[in-house]
Amino acid sequence: MKPKKDLTFGTAFSELEELVKKFESGKLDLEESLEHFERGLELAAFCKKYLGQIESKVVDIKKKFSKENLFVESDSA
Repeated sequence: MKPKKDLTFGTAFSELEELVKKFESGKLDLEESLEHFERGLELAAFCKKYLGQIESKVVDIKKKFSKENLFVESDSA
């Protein structure tokens, strides 16, 4: 797996899409399939962790601004 500092969500997701295309082609031998499967799991775990961090940041931002009543729904809609 690429060092974490060089891996971004975009590059990880793109690489994961390419691996899926290779699997769908049906042209991989068993050894290649195993290597690509392992890499795919690494990339999926990276993406899942990254999205979890982003979700946490969004929740924190919403909490911050909800204290200022920006996200309070009014009855006059």
